Amino acid sequence: MRQSSGAPGARIAGFGAHRPGAVVGSAEIARRFGRTAEWVRERTGIVARRHAAGETREAMAVAAGARALERSDVDGSAVDLVVVASCSAESPRTGLAALVADGVGAVGAAGYDLNAACAGFCYALAVAADAVRAGSARCVLVVGAEKMTSWVDPADLGTSIIFGDGAGAAVVVAADEPDIGPVVWGSDGSQAELIDIPVGVGVMRMQGQAVFRWATNAVHPVALRACEQAGVVPRQLDAIVPHQANLRIVEALARKLDAPDAVVARDVVDAGNTSAASIPLALDRLLAEGDVKPGGLALLIGFGAGLAYAAQVVRLPRSLPVP
Repeated sequence: MRQSSGAPGARIAGFGAHRPGAVVGSAEIARRFGRTAEWVRERTGIVARRHAAGETREAMAVAAGARALERSDVDGSAVDLVVVASCSAESPRTGLAALVADGVGAVGAAGYDLNAACAGFCYALAVAADAVRAGSARCVLVVGAEKMTSWVDPADLGTSIIFGDGAGAAVVVAADEPDIGPVVWGSDGSQAELIDIPVGVGVMRMQGQAVFRWATNAVHPVALRACEQAGVVPRQLDAIVPHQANLRIVEALARKLDAPDAVVARDVVDAGNTSAASIPLALDRLLAEGDVKPGGLALLIGFGAGLAYAAQVVRLPRSLPVP
């Protein structure tokens, strides 16, 4: 039986993002619970988050994907696979990836939705790179899109102050050498109840302190293994981009990696926790604002409900994004 042959490696050609227009400050939410904005900031590092209001996941995903294609100088017709990472579907219907493919002009492209919660973008990026190297795709649009506010209980302090909405995307294409390192991934279903949407409840429930302990103790060894698999040491990193769970977790992970010269993504401060969208949103900002040089090495670390986790080292696009 014949086997398809792909490219020697895969690379990220460009990123794109969409941030909803409604900015919700911590004071507005804290007031509902008799707290202050300072109280929220001290515990989460979050000053504001974006709420989608009337925007759908589809609209945000299409906007981010179109922007990523534009910045990559790739026409939608060149995309032959779309992978959308998301955990905030408002109905059991799948097929968001097919809608995104249609929306960006990727006529006839394969598409599927992937749910690994907050680790979803790293999972999707890994399968995109593998598809390109295996020859089953030549150009992949990877999108993380979330409308987390659909699943947040407005009466629950722990989740109301954390989550926001948005979408980020990356274009993965063939390369002569690997610019997307091997993924180190896994899960711990024995603790899945720490972040859950219980049947019959219909809103998210999260055991915040337990999640914090898990994230700050179990995740950084995964990140170190991803560096080892990629053949780099943390001190070679130009950027560290963890899932933007909250600022305390982000900074705790960064401290344990011994990469003093690396820029640490802190998009969570004014974007909130956007689950599968948080890593591409943070990457897009780092590049757009010039905080990290084109072609630099970035360590991506996704972790969250499931409990699922994944990490990989990537080389950032070698040219500056289109303004």
